[in-house]
Amino acid sequence: MPRMTPAATRMTRPAGRLAAAAALATAFGVAAAVPAQADQSHRVEPGDTASRLAQRYGSTVDAIVAANNLDSRATLYAGTTVVIPSKESSTAARPGSHTVSSGETLSGIALRYGTTVAAIARANGIADPSIIRVGQRLTLPGGEAGAAASTNAAQSATVHTVVAGDTLSDIAQRYRSTVAAIAKANSLANASLIHIGQRLTIPEAGAARDARAASTASTASTTSTTATSSTVHTVRSGDTLSAIAQRHGTTVAAIAKANSLANASIIHVGQRLTIPGSSGAPTGLVGDTFLGRTYPKDVVAAANVNKAALNATDVPSRAAMQQLIVDTARAYGVDPALAQAIAYQESGFNMRAVSPANAIGAMQVIPSSGEWASDMAGRPIDLLDPEDNVLAGVLILRSLTRTFDRLDHAIAGYYQGAAAVKRHGLYDDTVDYVAAVRAHMARFA
Repeated sequence: MPRMTPAATRMTRPAGRLAAAAALATAFGVAAAVPAQADQSHRVEPGDTASRLAQRYGSTVDAIVAANNLDSRATLYAGTTVVIPSKESSTAARPGSHTVSSGETLSGIALRYGTTVAAIARANGIADPSIIRVGQRLTLPGGEAGAAASTNAAQSATVHTVVAGDTLSDIAQRYRSTVAAIAKANSLANASLIHIGQRLTIPEAGAARDARAASTASTASTTSTTATSSTVHTVRSGDTLSAIAQRHGTTVAAIAKANSLANASIIHVGQRLTIPGSSGAPTGLVGDTFLGRTYPKDVVAAANVNKAALNATDVPSRAAMQQLIVDTARAYGVDPALAQAIAYQESGFNMRAVSPANAIGAMQVIPSSGEWASDMAGRPIDLLDPEDNVLAGVLILRSLTRTFDRLDHAIAGYYQGAAAVKRHGLYDDTVDYVAAVRAHMARFA
């Protein structure tokens, strides 16, 4: 999962502006390719990339590169006008292979051709995606999964264009669908990787429309639900406040407050804790499935409680959260570009984001990782507090960058877990995650 809202893009149809676009392209040394009638022209804004334009217009990076004679890095210059080939010509333009040039990376090649690092690595038997050689000839797999919706989608299906802060879980809830159904309808290989401007076919849209009014009323009702009673939990050996909060569908902060705990990391065997909000807890705000995995009821219950709490609280804007991330990263010696890229990928800088795994806030930190961050901070950290949420994510990143010699492995550790990275290396979806974060870092550098 506040992300920096991308600059608005002005798009013009090729009617009266084709000649001007061609002339402007020639003036900047770009091949003045005249697009087909279905093609479009785009005036490049600061921050635009060929990959982003391909996703926005339903084209491919390779087609844009070929149509505009771009260099091997698909460099775009603000103020120039580029031709965006139609989907049909984009499909025809994709070559079957690519020869590696000096300075290229697998992530850059994947972005250029509208595919993924993992897909290229699999197609070429590459064990370590960070190692490719100049002159190496790479077989290019098919285009990026999910670039177009399934053509045989039900007539009742609707289309959703991804905006900043969207997650597949949030989209599924909004349309009364499921993550699995949307992923299947759009052939998404990794449901955690969706892109601003991406158009997603939403199955069961008819049911969504019928249920939307009821859903809105239900959400308002569950959000305002408060506990009518509390229970008592006796601490057993091995208990942590985080585990207790998850088990009872509440939060560490709520239990600490109800029991006047000065240090939420210190509880004692036999201690009797009042558990607030154990009945009448909100439901339906967070789904129970993500990336094909269904989470335990107690974890989802805690996620719903946290989502309701954040929904009922004023939180900073995405821009304010982004600045908080920059300031905190600098204060703790973490690369601000890295911290921003992680938050952008995890939540889009959205402090109200909560996942079925009970990953909370802009930095998407789960309670057990919050306890680890509390130990590093030397005080209890409340993941529902924006400043603490950012602090937790930054402290975890600082620890990971000190643990791993390679930045890619530190990034992977945030997503996959440091122990799993050490034991198993990077999973396929982790490779894609690292590539996405690396691309975001270039934006925020």
